[in-house]
Amino acid sequence: MTKKREHDVKRDHEVRVRRVYEAPEPADGTRVLVDRLWPRGLAKEAAVLDEWLKAAAPSAELRTWYGHDPGRFEEFAGRYGAELAAPDHAEALGRLRELAAEDTLTLLTATKDLRYSHAPLLAAEVRREEHTAEGH
Repeated sequence: MTKKREHDVKRDHEVRVRRVYEAPEPADGTRVLVDRLWPRGLAKEAAVLDEWLKAAAPSAELRTWYGHDPGRFEEFAGRYGAELAAPDHAEALGRLRELAAEDTLTLLTATKDLRYSHAPLLAAEVRREEHTAEGH
């Protein structure tokens, strides 16, 4: 396989976001829970996931302040972005980037409305970091 072809294959891996309560799909690839708290009503034995990266989630303080209020989402996104720059988050982001380089990565969250969840923000950060790493 040529170098260009190998590069193309890597780019085929996507970073997806889904609710942890949804049934797994074959296209999910590696499934990682990115919530700080275990999802309510979900037995650990019933969870279909490969890893649980609590450090990728917003801090308890930020999560409490935000309260999934759509009116606070823009500010939440900025504060969460700042948290993602912290060392414990950097390690979690590195792990997510490794997983995304190997296979499709599905970030799982218990959040009811994905539009106002941290998971799409995290997915965008994983994608951005992937592209930054490829540029070096």
